Amino acid sequence: MQSSGNSHFKTTSLFNVEGWVVLVTGGATGIGLMIAQAFANNGARVYIVGRREEALENAVKTWGKNLEHPKGQLIPISADITDKDSIETLVNDIGNKEKKLDVLVNNAGVSLGTSSVEKGQESAEALKVELWKEKWEDWETIFKTNVIGYFFTSVAFLPLLSAANRPDHTPCVINVSSISGITRTTQHHFNYNTSKAATIQLNNLLAQEFSQPGVKVRVNSVAPGIFPSQMTTDSKDEQNKSQIPAGNDYGEKKGIPASRPGAETDMAQTALYIACNQYLYGQTIAVDGGYLLKHP
Repeated sequence: MQSSGNSHFKTTSLFNVEGWVVLVTGGATGIGLMIAQAFANNGARVYIVGRREEALENAVKTWGKNLEHPKGQLIPISADITDKDSIETLVNDIGNKEKKLDVLVNNAGVSLGTSSVEKGQESAEALKVELWKEKWEDWETIFKTNVIGYFFTSVAFLPLLSAANRPDHTPCVINVSSISGITRTTQHHFNYNTSKAATIQLNNLLAQEFSQPGVKVRVNSVAPGIFPSQMTTDSKDEQNKSQIPAGNDYGEKKGIPASRPGAETDMAQTALYIACNQYLYGQTIAVDGGYLLKHP
């Protein structure tokens, strides 16, 4: 039921996540940390999950203090989303602390290997030689994390997510896919791009199944463009942050109309929008600075 008057149009009402329980896989660095900070600084209790305990502890030590909301928290918890037993242990750990989960962010991801090919520049034989260098085990590892892990983590947390339902609030899953799963160019990594396309299709299927009346969990995806992370820069600083240097010619070189990489506030705004918009079901939202306009 819509309220009367103007108060519900205030940003503090439109994007109110105070008291929510949120879990972010791969939440210690990169895009996961951006999303975790967005929720924690607005009053949510955020569990950041990963395999590297040191990175988790450093994220909480660096960013969990002096949050902008007194109820906000960053809480580290170690788990491996490529292992069903570890996922079940994670669900039990959260279930012992919380009665419900408002938002699950499937963000943990991996990219391995490159293929130095460009469309139209290779003969059939040369293209075969280059692509045959791809490692079978790299494909398996990437799909195990980027697709299979998302599936089993979403399924495992379904009862806790469903428990968060109330008349004015539908819990949600946010799958972090990528523009790499949308663009038709290889970007030099067939395996990663294929996995992210599979992530988007998985998002579609989970959205359909989870929308049933007896479950009622919204599922949507954010497809980031080029954002600073260990995946895009191969490094992080002492604050678990990564940087992408961008000169005046960055937009022209990369084919990005926004002329810059994505900022952490761009990702934060998107995550809060997806979580708070109760009418958003089964969508994939590209946040790419216009990258897909130049690389369809």
